[in-house]
Amino acid sequence: MKLTSLPLTPTCTFCGQAIEKPQPLDAKHMGECNMGRCQCGAIYASDATGHNIGNAMVECLVHACNGNWDLAWNLLPDEDYLTGRLEDYDEVTHQVVETRNLDGRCVRGVLFFVRLHKEISEITERTEEKKETSTVPMEPLRDPKREKQRTSKSHIATLVAAGDIDGLVDLCFDDPRTLRFMQRLLYTPDEAQRWWTANVLGEVCGRFSTRHPGQVSDLLYRLFEACSDSASTSWGLIEAIGTIIAARPDIYGAFTRHLLRYASDPNSQAGMLWAIGTIAGPRPDLIRQTAFFKVLGFLQNSDPTIRGLMARILGRLHAAETKAELKKLKNDDSEITIYEQGRAIQTRVSDLVLEALALIDQQGDQPNDR
Repeated sequence: MKLTSLPLTPTCTFCGQAIEKPQPLDAKHMGECNMGRCQCGAIYASDATGHNIGNAMVECLVHACNGNWDLAWNLLPDEDYLTGRLEDYDEVTHQVVETRNLDGRCVRGVLFFVRLHKEISEITERTEEKKETSTVPMEPLRDPKREKQRTSKSHIATLVAAGDIDGLVDLCFDDPRTLRFMQRLLYTPDEAQRWWTANVLGEVCGRFSTRHPGQVSDLLYRLFEACSDSASTSWGLIEAIGTIIAARPDIYGAFTRHLLRYASDPNSQAGMLWAIGTIAGPRPDLIRQTAFFKVLGFLQNSDPTIRGLMARILGRLHAAETKAELKKLKNDDSEITIYEQGRAIQTRVSDLVLEALALIDQQGDQPNDR
């Protein structure tokens, strides 16, 4: 037997030191990968199958940022951190097996490494005390002894139509295809069905992400990629992005700024404004932190739906600086249809404007009530 075919001790890709076997994180941290830390400061995550490298990378980077998701999404490779990977890793025996076979068992695991630059490490330490704890309840773990279910697109379609959130979350734990099947349901010419699917997808991801945030972040990347594909339709995709971010802004809030890239696309403007308004409900600060001023001109758009969606946003932002412009639309009785929680609502632009002005005035009165 050649010497190179013998199992090797895993070493850090940055410093070359032997590393300890990655371990599960404690219960208060989200994630599905076993993690470890090298003496040089590098963080590493284990992907036992070699098929979930993206998930391992996300969890490794977030863990390196002390759980600060907003910071993690804003870091740039090479400029802010370095990555490395160790192939042919066997998580069971904590060895590197170059033959990719150990006692008749295939070895395909990967150790993914992230090491932040010193300046970024200092930033995470300073922000750790300021980080807010998520108020979203942790999804209960499923019984590992129960028989896992396999699903199909038709089965998922039935559950989505019925709004069976519990059943869909169960399937997310059992079958990794569940979120992909739900994504495919967005590609339908039935407008009402698209909106309902986007709403259900947001609710399911909000719960599933408390245990498997990496899989949901992968879904968001797929949705953004599909939106940018000129050869495909973006029906329901931007709306789905908005519902997912709004369900877990503490994790995925940094994706918000990417929605503004669709401001110049007439076919995507309504979906983009609806998504921004939906996120603004629980987290107006996320919208304020973007280059949102670029779309303020939409308040005078020729499309009444665009004007109504802008009023919806400005009210949720408590944008007192826009009151004068909003008041100009108080008599705009154009009838429009908007969606809330997956259901169509018939309204008028003037109704949305009055609602926005009431929210702005309510916010302005709060300091006097204290």
